[in-house]
Amino acid sequence: MKQFSRRDFVKTASAATLGALAAGYARPIFAAEAEKITPTADCVIVLWMGGGMAHTETFDPKRYAPYEKGMSTQKMLSTFPQIDTKVDHIKFSQGLENLASVMDRGTLIRSYTAGDLGFILHSRHQYQWHTGYAPPQTVAAPHIGSVIARTLGPKNPAMPAFIDIGQRFDLGEGEELKAFHTAGFLGSENGPFLIANPDEAVKSVRPPEGMSPSRFESRDKFYKKLVEKSPIGQFGSDFQKQSLIRSMDNAHRLLSSSAAKAFDLTLEPKASYDKYNTGRFGQGCLLARRLVEEGARFIEVTTEYIPFQYWDTHENGHTRMADLKKMIDAPIAQLVRDLDERGLLNRTLIVLASEFSRDALIEGKPDKQVKGQVAQPDKIEDMKFYGMHRHFTDAGSVLMFGGGMKRGHLHGLTADERPCKTIKDRVVIEDLHASIYRAMGISPKLSYEIEKRPFYTTRDGLGKPVMDLFA
Repeated sequence: MKQFSRRDFVKTASAATLGALAAGYARPIFAAEAEKITPTADCVIVLWMGGGMAHTETFDPKRYAPYEKGMSTQKMLSTFPQIDTKVDHIKFSQGLENLASVMDRGTLIRSYTAGDLGFILHSRHQYQWHTGYAPPQTVAAPHIGSVIARTLGPKNPAMPAFIDIGQRFDLGEGEELKAFHTAGFLGSENGPFLIANPDEAVKSVRPPEGMSPSRFESRDKFYKKLVEKSPIGQFGSDFQKQSLIRSMDNAHRLLSSSAAKAFDLTLEPKASYDKYNTGRFGQGCLLARRLVEEGARFIEVTTEYIPFQYWDTHENGHTRMADLKKMIDAPIAQLVRDLDERGLLNRTLIVLASEFSRDALIEGKPDKQVKGQVAQPDKIEDMKFYGMHRHFTDAGSVLMFGGGMKRGHLHGLTADERPCKTIKDRVVIEDLHASIYRAMGISPKLSYEIEKRPFYTTRDGLGKPVMDLFA
């Protein structure tokens, strides 16, 4: 397999984006079995742990090895002890006590396996996770949120069908991340409504500060005319131009709607706000709950991917993991409780996931190891080497709540000793996507005709929902 560099990825993604701009209307081709699918969910929330969440340090703990100066790296499988959850046969690792207390409402996949994409780049694996396809593609592959938005439309006409919370694009691998934060050939109106900082989300649904409503209205009309009268190619094909105008109309409708209040976190009672407020991610979970209440269709909340930060734990893995757990544990559990108490969890599918896992020694898979990207000493003489630092793709955990999934259920099994790989009920990205789509009543064989060819919601239409997950 060709080893794609970051430069190769950006180049091919940019070419595909230009191709999407030239593309016309993507005609849906519905599979025969689509009529037979009864949706179990109306909304999806993806909680994205960008950077590589180690399964053995979170939802699939192994033998605990406390830190000792001079300890062998081979001994290190989990750097946190196990804790009980509400389900007797499911254990988590220390630091996830709140999530453990709601596991009786969730389904845990321990056998997610990332794709073999050659030299491991976070942005390439994130592209595959979010689109279902490995880059590069000859067309700009749409984000799963865009597919759901295009296929089902908004639940609330005033609410954007696809909302993305927490990711910035002006640092790190911003250009690579933009490649899959798009509706691609499906048109701008199905792209993400981007909110970088949830605490400032209300600014996204108000005219710029200091601008009068009349001036804002005139600028909106002027820009529309500019798009409509632009020469061919400047804003893409006629379809893409009209899609852009429709996206502007949708945004304008939101500004004058009562649904805009959902974006204002200052309206949340302080006691409730404080339960979520572990920082930007916690605020994002609170915002997601408020948006679900107002009829959002697809929401992604990310801890944010920035190279060598957050879950990209190339050093100080253990200490950073402890902080990351404090960031996610309370707000996610509170999101589950709040939606359940409001009667919304049964129809809202929550999916917590990451692009791949981590291990102390193995880069890639045991039988398909790739070039080592992080040096790891045989003996650990410094605390910064205590933890999981290398990219491991042969196992990973996905935690799901609501949306028709079983409660208190465990799917898949990994080995108890290194390599802690998947040994039972493997789940790959097309099958995970097929499961999400099925919950929403969408066939994995649904395709959109683009450039006179079918582009399937799952790779080549081969995704199969994991029926064992469904209640």
